[in-house]
Amino acid sequence: MPPPVPPFDEQSAIQKVQGAEDAWNSCDPERVALGYTEDSVWRNRDSFIVGRAEIIAFLTQKWERETNYALRKQMWAFSGSRIAVRYQYESRDPGGQWWRSYGNELWEYDENGLNRRRESSINDVRISEIDRRIFGSRPEYDHGKDVIPLQ
Repeated sequence: MPPPVPPFDEQSAIQKVQGAEDAWNSCDPERVALGYTEDSVWRNRDSFIVGRAEIIAFLTQKWERETNYALRKQMWAFSGSRIAVRYQYESRDPGGQWWRSYGNELWEYDENGLNRRRESSINDVRISEIDRRIFGSRPEYDHGKDVIPLQ
């Protein structure tokens, strides 16, 4: 099945979000980068990234310092070629500290369904290992469901 392309309806927006979640949970920078245009622009926290080569470099460094990374995304809103997402992920830093990161993203897609603009705002909260609740990829029976608690 080809990937969803704009204009998005609710189902195709949910599919796009799940596809992004699956790619990011692979922790494979090259796989993730293929979902973005060659000249895609990002704002990620305080970083500004342009193009697939920079995306790959950024994600390589990210997953070197954020181990045991596990992510959940939820489609929040959509219109035409744009999707808004909220997400949470958990990871462990090189010192062994666990973190839960809360974020919101704004996405804009080209006519081929590739993401050409991603803006991400993220806050990190220290958690203990026993407070973890995100383990690996989302089970298929949860795809498209709102299973992300507020905190």
